[in-house]
Order: sequence, then C-alpha cells, then structure tokens
Amino acid sequence: MALESPLIAADIVQWLYTDAVGHQDSLKLIEELAQKLRTGGIAVDRITTAISLLHPNVRAESAIWTSEGERELRRVQGGEEFDERYANSPLKVVHDTEKPVRINIPAEREDGEFGITDDLRQQGYTDYIALPMRFSDSSIKVMTFAMKAPSGFSAGHIGVFESIMGPLATVCELYTLQRTAATLLDTYVGPRAGGRVLNGTVSRGDGEWISAVVSFADLRGFTKMSNTMPADMIVKFLNKYFGAMTAGVEANGGEVLKFIGDEVMAIFPYENEEEARDAAKRALMAAVQTIRNIEEINSANDCELTPDMSVGIALHAGDVFFGNVGSQTRLDFTVIGPVVNLAARIAELAKDLDAQILVSDKIADIMGCRQGLFGQYQVKGFDDPVNVYSPSSVSPDSTSWCPESAALRALEEN
Repeated sequence: MALESPLIAADIVQWLYTDAVGHQDSLKLIEELAQKLRTGGIAVDRITTAISLLHPNVRAESAIWTSEGERELRRVQGGEEFDERYANSPLKVVHDTEKPVRINIPAEREDGEFGITDDLRQQGYTDYIALPMRFSDSSIKVMTFAMKAPSGFSAGHIGVFESIMGPLATVCELYTLQRTAATLLDTYVGPRAGGRVLNGTVSRGDGEWISAVVSFADLRGFTKMSNTMPADMIVKFLNKYFGAMTAGVEANGGEVLKFIGDEVMAIFPYENEEEARDAAKRALMAAVQTIRNIEEINSANDCELTPDMSVGIALHAGDVFFGNVGSQTRLDFTVIGPVVNLAARIAELAKDLDAQILVSDKIADIMGCRQGLFGQYQVKGFDDPVNVYSPSSVSPDSTSWCPESAALRALEEN
C-alpha cells in the first residue's frame, strides 16, 4: 500500500466515527464517502450498498451513487426476476463466501461472466469490487466500488477499501437499526404512535388527550366463517378485508391503529373546528371508499368456499386518550375513552341493523347536517339512547351528505 493510502483510510475512518454517524441517510453517507475517496486520489465512479431489511414488504435496500449524478435509494421487493439476477451476481458470492469479488471488466463479453458485468461494460466501467460488511449479528451485507479509469483500482485503492470496511459496517448497521425500529413500529402500531414511542413515550400512562374522529369497521359473519373455513383461507380473507379498509383510511389521511379480531379501528385527529370538519369528511370518504373496495373484491371473487365480504362502519368524534396502557411488562399504544366505546357500540349497531355506514350525532354536528337519520337506539353501556345517521342511504342525485363536501359528492357520483 502506498504511503498516502493509510492516510486516506485514517481520514475516512475518523470521519466515519464522528460526523458520519449523525447523518442517518445512506445516500448522504456514500456521497460523502465518494467525495473523500476522490479527494484522496481514488477516482471512484460508482458506490452501492446492498443491505437486507427486516421489513414486511421490502427484501433489501440499495443506495446508489455515481460520478455522473445518479443518487437513488432502491427498495427491492423480491420475486422471481430478482432471484434470477441475484443467483448470477457477485453479491451472492460475497454472501456465500464472505470474501471480496473483483471484476476486471473486459472490453468484450465473455462466457460465464456475472449478469452485472455487461451492464457495467456498457456504462464505461473498467473495474469493480464487491466487499463484505459484517454486522454485529454476523450477517453479511455488501458495499461495491467501481471506476472508469483504464488503469482500474490499484493495490493501494483496494487496501483503503478493506481498511474502512469495518467502520463502514458499524455506521451502516446503525442506520439500518434505526430504520428497522421505525419500520416495525409503523407497521405494528402505526406511524403516529410509532413516532411517539421512538421519541420517548414508552412508560405506562404516557400519552395525551387528543381530539379525533374514531372509525370502527366490523366484519359481518366472521365467527361462523372462522368455524367452517380452513385457517389459511381465513388469513387470506382477512388480509383482503384489512387491505381494503387500510387503503381507504390511508388514502384519506387517517391512520389505522389496531386490528381487533375482525375489527379495524382508525383515527382522524384534529385540533380545531375547521380541522374537525375536514377530518369528519375524510373519515366518511374513507368509509365510502372502503365499501367500494370491498365491492370490487366481491366482484372478483370466484371461489365458492369464500363468501362475499360485508362490513359495518361507525364514525364518532371527540376527545380520546392517546397513549400507553397495560401492565408493567406489556404495553399497548392505543386510544381509549367514552368516545372510543361509543364508536364501537355504533359499529355493533350497524351490524345488527345491516347498515353499511352509521355516524353519531357528534359527526352530524361537526358536518352541520342531519340528512339520512337512521333512528334512535339504546346501546350497551350508555344510559341515553343515541341518534345515528346513515350517509349511504342518501340518494346519489340528492344534495348529498353533506352539501358542502364537494369531494364526497364526487365520490358518490362516481
């Protein structure tokens, strides 16, 4: 290794253990790494990472930097095409052998070369190396370097790469752990709750009172279905139903907080009267969209063993406690309070009355409209009877529920 190579490596290692740790962005990391390498005389033209993720929908993440201006964060979902490319890639060899793979890219295509070789050749690269990054759990991730200079990488260049690989693995693992924690919390408790947990709201009783529209969706006939259908079919059925509900909620700015058996609870927070009206409209549009999503699923259902889906959705609004409840060793981040209880009771009422969407007096007050009055009913746990309204019973060619909601009218008319 030339005399300057250890100095370049030492400078990069110092940067990795200081400033680089605070970036929390793998694209920024490899971009600054490339700048430091090039400043040190290593004319690298391409750097990539290949890091597998603990994620329900993403198999791996790859950050890509090139000297021609490419900056991209790719998330690989897997599949047959990906598996075929991976099987003929230097990444697989690195994972299997835990050793570097170097490709001196020939001018002409050769038999038995890696799939990526021709892509690199077409883009003008002359040399490529993939190196293992060992995480603390002994798993192997990969970082690659490529250049276009005719001379390719020197022994000193390779020495620098090998010298910085350990600290790079440490920094990349920190990024990965942070993203994994955020991803898992978003997936299992929702982005709003997950963000609060990451920010320190982790003790029993921690939380706050917020104002929100609470939505409860209840699948009909599920108990009988679960007693007669095979377990694998029930799981597929529930996933379709939960997918339809979640898509409607998220498309309209709400957040699904919890799956409770065959029920889905979601919230649409607000802070003032104007936001309350908007939240109520969005919650109602989410309910309408969910019904339509389920109708599309039913239309496409060609399996005699799988019944059509049917759902009742209830909306109520008010102040709820949003935070941690549970025991000293097992906590749940959720919303509780009378508002949540009444929303759940109205959802049961919707099932009993075979109504698709029922909303409370509070929602009617917020939206300034009482069209579609369904009736007054006594519900369990509440002394006074409750008025409920069914927006879905309003004719599409009427003034709609409510007239002020142009977006909702458009949904109903389409």
